Amino acid sequence: MLSRIAESLFWIGRYIERAEDTARILDVQLQLMLEDSSVDESATCRTLLSIMGVEAPEGPVTTRTVLEMLAWDPKSPASIASTLGAARESARRARETLSEPLWESINTTWRAIPSGRFRTLRPAGVFGWVQDRAALVNGMADATMTRDAGWQFLVLGRSIERADMTARLVATAALASSGSGAAWTATLRACGGYEAFLRTYRGLETDREAAEFLLLDRLFPRSIVHALSRAELCLTNLESGGQRAGFQNDAQRLIGRTRANLEYRALADLVVDLPHQMELLQQTCAATTQAVDRRYFAGAEARAWLGGRV
Repeated sequence: MLSRIAESLFWIGRYIERAEDTARILDVQLQLMLEDSSVDESATCRTLLSIMGVEAPEGPVTTRTVLEMLAWDPKSPASIASTLGAARESARRARETLSEPLWESINTTWRAIPSGRFRTLRPAGVFGWVQDRAALVNGMADATMTRDAGWQFLVLGRSIERADMTARLVATAALASSGSGAAWTATLRACGGYEAFLRTYRGLETDREAAEFLLLDRLFPRSIVHALSRAELCLTNLESGGQRAGFQNDAQRLIGRTRANLEYRALADLVVDLPHQMELLQQTCAATTQAVDRRYFAGAEARAWLGGRV
């Protein structure tokens, strides 16, 4: 596969997932601020921008500022609008390899931004619309793409981004209201996993179990371990020749080591300093992206990552 096409598919997966998860994080954080009147709005908004890798402006930071920088403004590199635009540009570069339904779902989603329709949506409407459109794009990809190398790159990008963004959701929950039960419940709902969590732990709602579910559950598709395992499988499938000893692929080594470190460490060790552990995981995702770029995309057009991350 041409490195240009492979890179475009990889970034389509990442950008669509990032737009969806940014909407999920904003939904959680704004809901928590509405429910708790004692929360310092400016400090909370600054924390949210920091978690998303965005430098906060000087002076007081309001909810409106956060929404402008992370949702509506297409000129803000970390915004949902900008991310959807980047996904559409990646799709345009790989147009000849995409199915017509997949291209149309991405292009139609993007067209809401220059038309002005996206900005007119109320915050709750924005978050729901983005999640619905991301589900449509992913569903079209699942239903119409052959499971060849292009599919592996798209799912690889989606999985790396999902692990990164779930880590940000977990960090948000751990920091919000000192890791209160309400924060974890909201985070589980944002991941679409609240009902699955209740069934898994038979109605027992504690911070520890919620963290364990989002970090380590092998069956829930938005858990960090599940996302890392899926990324690891994609990389294995792309290395069709296989290796008899060790791994020459740095991306495989990084992902596999991180997954094993999470699964074989005691949960108590992870939750002691959860925000720091999630920051380390985000650094691993960035390093993995660089390793994938070096191995598969050499010679393709360079692409900068959004939100201050590589």
